[in-house]
Amino acid sequence: MAENGTDCDQRRIGMIKEQHNGNFTDSPLLSERKRRDREERLNIVLWKQPLVTLQYFFLETLINFKEWTIKLWHRRSILVSLLLTLAVLTATYYIEGTHQQYVRYMEKKFFWCAYWVGLGILSSVGLGTGLHTFLLYLGPHIASVTLAAYECNSVNFPEPPYPDQIICPDEGTTEGSISLWAIISKVRLEACMWGAGTAIGELPPYFMARAARLSGAEPDDEEYQEFEEMLEHAETAQDFASRAKLAVQNLVQKVGFFGILACASIPNPLFDLAGITCGHFLVPFWTFFGATLIGKAVIKMHIQKLFVIITFSKHIVEQMVSLIGAIPSVGPSLQKPFQEYLEAQRIKLHHRADSGVPQGENWLSWMFEKLVIVMVCYFILSIINSMAQSYAKRLQQKMYSEEKTK
Repeated sequence: MAENGTDCDQRRIGMIKEQHNGNFTDSPLLSERKRRDREERLNIVLWKQPLVTLQYFFLETLINFKEWTIKLWHRRSILVSLLLTLAVLTATYYIEGTHQQYVRYMEKKFFWCAYWVGLGILSSVGLGTGLHTFLLYLGPHIASVTLAAYECNSVNFPEPPYPDQIICPDEGTTEGSISLWAIISKVRLEACMWGAGTAIGELPPYFMARAARLSGAEPDDEEYQEFEEMLEHAETAQDFASRAKLAVQNLVQKVGFFGILACASIPNPLFDLAGITCGHFLVPFWTFFGATLIGKAVIKMHIQKLFVIITFSKHIVEQMVSLIGAIPSVGPSLQKPFQEYLEAQRIKLHHRADSGVPQGENWLSWMFEKLVIVMVCYFILSIINSMAQSYAKRLQQKMYSEEKTK
């Protein structure tokens, strides 16, 4: 049954491409031209063609703004409802009363959750390259909470300043009373919100492939075109990458909900293909998104969280610092900055920011801050380049359309 479905899909793909491209679909000339156009688009980057890239970026931004404005106008009833809801919430926020303590609490939780959901979306959706927000934000946050929990023997950090700053509570606790479950519970909300954000970021490939299947048109997306070519050459695939992609596609197509759940629950660079597969084979939205949300926000997130907590537990960190010092010749010089950093963190945990204790800066923290800045700048540059290349593809497709009408 699945084989017949795949054969039908392959015949449908061929028919669509013939209708879309005319009689020259399989001609080497057209393939060569598409290859040259792709190479030309890839050269539109800020460090090669800065003026052209910026011009195309602004034009693509204006087109996207126009398209979104039209979509909002067509859904103006929903927009009006949202504006009315926002007006009610704004009035509730500014009117004085006994409800203000709950308003402040909800405001704090909302922005805290929105912050981590946004970072999760940035990590997943990518726009050409994902910002690795787990390595840059969530991972260091979990590591900081873990180190503080073992130093303070408690996770009841004073709020405020937590989560902006972690300091030990005033009440004393028994040495060794902190548990792994207590640390997991402390960072569960932000970790699950980040995982939910990554699940939301997986929706664009799904919607793109689903819309293409329902409309019968060939979408403006190279990953989807690669997926269709993979279906066409499924029987002759020999390399490991193609077989891995086919394995993901078959797992999702045949197993359904639990196949998607399995792909989403482990670190899987091919999960974008799972989203395209689900959209292409018209898997129901809640089946796809439900399995993705459970896999990423619950199962995968707890696996990653446990790994970070165990890695940064007190005895593991002390052993790693000792092993660094055991490296011949350079060991002691490498060990010293790590020891200074850990000691500075311990001092900071036991003193408030306004207590007059000098706050020194370690070169490790300085390097990490600069790394974050570099990664964010690269992500912004990649967005500019990607949008400029999208506008270049619009121009190339317009040229194709004009040639076909002649």
